[in-house]
Order: sequence, then structure tokens, then C-alpha cells
Amino acid sequence: MIDLIKQCITMSIPLVLIALAGFFSERGGVINIGLEGKTLLACFFAVAFSSRFGPGMGLCLTIVVTSLVSLLHWLLTQVYRMDHIISGMAINLLAAGATSFFKFKFAPDGLDDAHSPPKMLLYALGIIAPALLWWLSHKTRFGLQHRSAGSDPDKARLLGINPQGIRFMGLIGTGVLCALAGSLLIAETPQFTDGMTSGRGYIALAALILGGWRPVNAALACLLFGAASALQIQYNGQYIPSEAWKSLPYLVTLLAIAGFLGRNRTPAGLGKP
Repeated sequence: MIDLIKQCITMSIPLVLIALAGFFSERGGVINIGLEGKTLLACFFAVAFSSRFGPGMGLCLTIVVTSLVSLLHWLLTQVYRMDHIISGMAINLLAAGATSFFKFKFAPDGLDDAHSPPKMLLYALGIIAPALLWWLSHKTRFGLQHRSAGSDPDKARLLGINPQGIRFMGLIGTGVLCALAGSLLIAETPQFTDGMTSGRGYIALAALILGGWRPVNAALACLLFGAASALQIQYNGQYIPSEAWKSLPYLVTLLAIAGFLGRNRTPAGLGKP
């Protein structure tokens, strides 16, 4: 039982960080399918930078990279008005191709020897982050403006709020949290492999939707999906086929969107300029 609980935490906390990264962008009005790609890039650069510069500087440089990718996402969606889903998928494809190419080009024997920040620090951040984001969203001026930009950007403009500016800051927050999630994945497996995020970005987005775009609820949904993954690993498909466990996040999300699980209110300004 203790091993199962540990495995559940190990599987859940990276999902929590990625889901909260999605909260920063989606609650402000930017659909973020690109969580998978940003986290994959974070994994790659967490190994590349930490093995050369050490854990602290490696994490800081990884945050810079994922923040720059988030800046690109902001430019595509807010300046050039590209479709949010298409731009997010483009980031995912770019990340998958770029990490595979650079790994083959510069580290054909494998990219390892990572020196990640202390795992316990990253896990602690993942545990307290939902409460911190709830406080930021409901008790601060930025949080009110952030929710306003995601709920009704036109009305926000009438109140003197710049939705594009708020979304810029939200996407930078996305980059920071994706960097933390990637560093945590590398802390558990200090070697980069192609596609090592294994769909966690999509699962975290599913948890965010299931949680009704609320930080604490999204974290609880991540715990549910993490527990399902831990059970799959623990019992190795003995009672239920592993494919059924893997399909659980997507099935639950479809049920939530269809209205069979709770009453989730999609931010009205999601995807709007």
C-alpha cells in the first residue's frame, strides 16, 4: 500500500504542475493544446543545461526556454490571430521534432547525467501550488483581471484591462510551470528519451477541463488520473487491460464535456481575441 501511495504521488504531481500551467493560459482565454510540447522541451533542456551548468542554473535556463516558447505561442495567438488549437499542435510537433533532432545530432549515445533540483522541493511546490494559484486568482488584482480576460475580453477592455497583456503574463506563468514539471520528470528519470512526456500534457489538460478550470479541482482530477496510472503500474494489467487505464483520462474528459460529470463552465472568452 505504501508503494502504491508513493507511486500515486510520483505520477500525480507532474500532472498537477502541467495542469496549473494550463490554468494560467486557459483561464485567461488562450486554449493551450501545446502543454505537451512545452513540457517535452523542458525535459530536454533540463538535462542539457543541468548536466553542464548545475541544477540551479539549469532550472533557470530551462524556464527561459519554455518562457520563450510561451512568448511564441502568445505572438501566434494574440498578435497574428492564429487558431489556438492549430498553434498549440504546431508547438507539440515542433517540440517532438526538435528534441529528437538535437538528441540525435549532439548526443547520439543518449542524453543523461542530469543534475536536477532536489526532488522534494519540486514535489513540495506541486503540492502547495494549487492553493497558491487559487489565492492568486481570487484574492489579487492580477487574478481578477486574469479571470476577466478569460470570461469576457470585450467587457474587460471597457474596464481598461488589456487582455493581450494579461494573457502574455499568463503564458509566461505557463512556461515557468512547464519547466518545473519537466525538471521533476527528469529528477525521477535523469535521462532524456524521445517522447518521454508520454501524453502527460494532454492528460493534464483533460484534468483541467474536468476540474472546471479551477486550480484545486484540477489538482484533484490529476490525483485521480495519477492513481489510475499507479494502479496500472502496480498490477500491470492483471485485472483490467492497460489500454483501458490509458483511455481513462480521455473518457472522463468526454463525459465532463458532455455534461455527465458535474457542471463545468468553460471560460466564455476562451479562444476569443
